[in-house]
Amino acid sequence: MVSAEVSLRELGIQLPQAPKPFGAYVAAVQTGNLLFLTGMLPVENQKPKFVGRIGKELDGAAGREAAELAALNALAVARERLGSLDKVTRVVRLGVYIATSGDLVDQPRVADGASELFNKVFGPDKMSARLVIGVARLPMDTAVELEVILETKS
Repeated sequence: MVSAEVSLRELGIQLPQAPKPFGAYVAAVQTGNLLFLTGMLPVENQKPKFVGRIGKELDGAAGREAAELAALNALAVARERLGSLDKVTRVVRLGVYIATSGDLVDQPRVADGASELFNKVFGPDKMSARLVIGVARLPMDTAVELEVILETKS
């Protein structure tokens, strides 16, 4: 069984400080053994890092980086809430919303920035179902927003 905390150390990944909500909501809500995370944005120090649309202001590589940063923020929020990522038994759902110029058709590769990080940290047996959607704009004009639902130990 893969330990997420050990995987992080072995990968040399230092999680950022968990981002605080930008409005009147909480970062995570747990009901039963499901942990629902708020929309995760690619922010550093409470500021957007990847601003614009993929295919217009940003390219696909920047989109993958944005998705990975948003996933790192999701892991930071989950660890803050749970105390340890080893309490995650599965990534149930990953929704990836990508701000695009309207003609981008390679959204799955952008979304892989988040999926591949979760795969490295939790292992392939804990991978999620995934939904990828292109949209016109996202909060704070960021390039990507993630919806994450995690299953946890009771």
